[in-house]
Amino acid sequence: MAHDRVSVLQALQTQGVCPVFYHPDAEVSLNVIRACARGGAPVVEFTNRGDFACDLFGEINRELIKTDPNVVLGIGSVVDTGTASLYLNRGARFVVSPCLIPDVAKVCNRRMVAYFPGCGSVTDIGEAHELGCDIVKLFPGSSVGGPDFVKAVKGPMPWVKIMPTGGVDPDEASIAKWFGAGIVAAGMGSKLVTDDAVKSGDWAAIEASVRSAVNAVAAFRASRKG
Repeated sequence: MAHDRVSVLQALQTQGVCPVFYHPDAEVSLNVIRACARGGAPVVEFTNRGDFACDLFGEINRELIKTDPNVVLGIGSVVDTGTASLYLNRGARFVVSPCLIPDVAKVCNRRMVAYFPGCGSVTDIGEAHELGCDIVKLFPGSSVGGPDFVKAVKGPMPWVKIMPTGGVDPDEASIAKWFGAGIVAAGMGSKLVTDDAVKSGDWAAIEASVRSAVNAVAAFRASRKG
């Protein structure tokens, strides 16, 4: 898979589900990411949490580039330009923030890397578009209006591409509600990559969970085309 900006955006929208997670152990993280990729979600958001998370990300990404070139690893929870630059230097293919940070958008644009800012209002979304953001992260998704907010925004702004994080569950009902409202993808955390599966090393369970969610998105889209 190509890792340029356009290819990353296309891959994310195609899979529809973006796993979001963090673990302080590199080997565990690699196993989780590979399980997600096998399940049909090679675009994964690793969150910027914990001490030395940037060094950990670099270690993980170097290994993935060698062994799993189809994986697209991005970084989430970025709140300043210095942090964004550190992760870009370690090969982050996209950057996600919990809020809209214009200077981070500029840093990413200089490197032609996709930036998904957290937006909680139409004003945020409009500013994100002015800064060149292709997809905006609705965050926290369930707390800023949920699917009804998405529908309301897409009325006057049908070109908006929204990816909520928080409030989207990996089941058919939740997926139908959100994707029916018009989102292009959804970030999913511990309900998709469960703590129990990670702790027990049940990579097959993670793969199955991701595959189920990805298939649910594909099935919903197919039903709408019909």
